[in-house]
Amino acid sequence: MIPEMLRIVAVTAGLGLLIAVAGLGLMRLLRRRSIGVMLAVVAVVTVLATVGGVVAVTLKMIIEGESRDIVLSVVAVGGLVGLGVAAVLARRVVAASRKLVDAVQAVSPTGEFVPPDGLPAELRTIAKTLEQAYRRLSLGHERERSLEIARRELVAWVSHDLRTPLAGMRAMVEALEDGVVADPQTVSRYHRQIRLEVDRLSGMVDDLFELSRIHAGALRLSRRRIGLSDLVADALAGVEQLARARGVRLEGQADVAVPVQADAGELSRALGNLVVNAIRHTPADGTVWVRAAVEDGVACLSVADCCGGIPADDLPRVFDVAFRGEAARTPRADGAGAGLGLAIARGIVEAHQGAIDVVNTGPGCRFEIRLPLSVPEGPQAVMSR
Repeated sequence: MIPEMLRIVAVTAGLGLLIAVAGLGLMRLLRRRSIGVMLAVVAVVTVLATVGGVVAVTLKMIIEGESRDIVLSVVAVGGLVGLGVAAVLARRVVAASRKLVDAVQAVSPTGEFVPPDGLPAELRTIAKTLEQAYRRLSLGHERERSLEIARRELVAWVSHDLRTPLAGMRAMVEALEDGVVADPQTVSRYHRQIRLEVDRLSGMVDDLFELSRIHAGALRLSRRRIGLSDLVADALAGVEQLARARGVRLEGQADVAVPVQADAGELSRALGNLVVNAIRHTPADGTVWVRAAVEDGVACLSVADCCGGIPADDLPRVFDVAFRGEAARTPRADGAGAGLGLAIARGIVEAHQGAIDVVNTGPGCRFEIRLPLSVPEGPQAVMSR
């Protein structure tokens, strides 16, 4: 009895293996066809393997006569039912796939993808992934449009800011060349003014170059462990003369240990831009406060001024390229630049995986830079000074 059973198992396994190999070969040939065809192949292979096993048992005379006919009939009906269910399932999968394709094709270049209802779990996952991809594409298009608008505004602002000093320098140079101005005092004043305008134009060119590197993703940071207290001290020292000329007081405060991993030169430029911006918009006898501290587990650099505040509608646009805002924050006769300082500061901070923001507070507004704290690499790690 046992050897007979082993022969039946061997025959059944052999038939099943042959049918499975044939099915895999057929699926490989049809791998570029629809999922419905694949499901039909799977159903046919399953039914044939079952039928083959039953037939093998029947041919071994374990089941004879009318009972054999009944078993074969039941197996045949079961196989047909299985094929029918597989066909219905395949049609539903194909219909769901077509519904998903139609939903994708119906999306306009600037529209949103809406996942269709009634999809199987796998296709529903694909639909959610497509929705996220379209959302990212939409955000990318919006960013491109914003950058294009900013580029046009920048060209318009810079063209104006370049033409004005160039026209003035040309007029002064022509007056000197033609001898219209000859007295030493006026000649000396013209030379000083030309020098000031050249310095201003040089600064604008530097800002444009820095901004172009930021927008092109070409800003390379040389990071090391630094303390923000030193950064605050250097920033205040660098603008002391400007503050004195405007009658603005400077106040600095920094916690002893606020370490970050940053490019000292670039981060110093970002902080310097904020401080210079605060001084230029603070009236005489006003105060600019610069502070470095640890807040909520992150390093925080803040610059507060007495500018009188920024209109609420303008707050989201303060860091846009060439934004200058209302009259209270327009450029003055000292050549405040082309409105690139805050945009550069934002680009530098974001390159450090930080965040920059501005809020109205007290007599003016406060700009805040938040950066991740530097974690010591070991007991020997010390803060760079």
